[in-house]
Amino acid sequence: MTKPVSPPLLLARVATHLALKKSNDFLRNRNTWLEREIARRDQQMTAIQNVTILTMASMAETRDTETGNHIRRTQNYVKTLAIYLKDYPRFSAFLTDENIDTLYKSAPLHDIGKVGIPDRILLKAGKLTADEFEIMKTHAKLGWMAITNAEKSLGVQADFLTVAKEIALFHQEKWDGTGYPQGRKGKDIPISARLMAVADVYDALICRRVYKAAMPHSLAVSIVVRGAGQHFDPVIVDAFVALKDEFVVISEQYADSDAELQPQEDSRRGPLT
Repeated sequence: MTKPVSPPLLLARVATHLALKKSNDFLRNRNTWLEREIARRDQQMTAIQNVTILTMASMAETRDTETGNHIRRTQNYVKTLAIYLKDYPRFSAFLTDENIDTLYKSAPLHDIGKVGIPDRILLKAGKLTADEFEIMKTHAKLGWMAITNAEKSLGVQADFLTVAKEIALFHQEKWDGTGYPQGRKGKDIPISARLMAVADVYDALICRRVYKAAMPHSLAVSIVVRGAGQHFDPVIVDAFVALKDEFVVISEQYADSDAELQPQEDSRRGPLT
């Protein structure tokens, strides 16, 4: 303002700036509240995701002879592989930090479909017949259907469940197209499922089950390596070989106790079902 100062004009200017100050303070406080509310809701949504996954995974645990440690081991194997491959050109677009976290959370649902397999097959200690194995193979599609139905119940399409559906449906597919349920081949198999295939088979090989004894780490590694280009994506197998010592650490960290499983050494079904 210029002199001489007009009192009415001065009072008007002061009133205007006080109103602006009040408005700015309100907006600042409003933005702070909104930021806190968004953070709170993000935390709530993350908690809902975690509870959804853990609840569904627990359903599978109650019916299968495998322990919860199998879930912990495989999700850590998958995360370890994903972190190693995140800068590899073929994988970098998918393996973002966010997607790696989603993979880690979704991995426990890979065998959720086993809840739909009859006990006489799922809990059988001996070798499965051809017909029984055909029924066992349906667990992949049953898992996809279970997660799809859960997603419909939520009323929204959730990214973390999209990855879970991929893993559940395709983790039994093979690189050469001889897997199930769709016989997908090579890069047509989602990356999430290709990672899980290596993690799941390795863990099945090294761990005791009621139908088989545990296999030494070195022999399990050699079997996975022989499966490169047939069962598994060769690049993921290369990553597995580079990380094999870390896999041992994970397997020991989440090892099954003697009380959790009593193997029947004389009845063997094979590890890859």
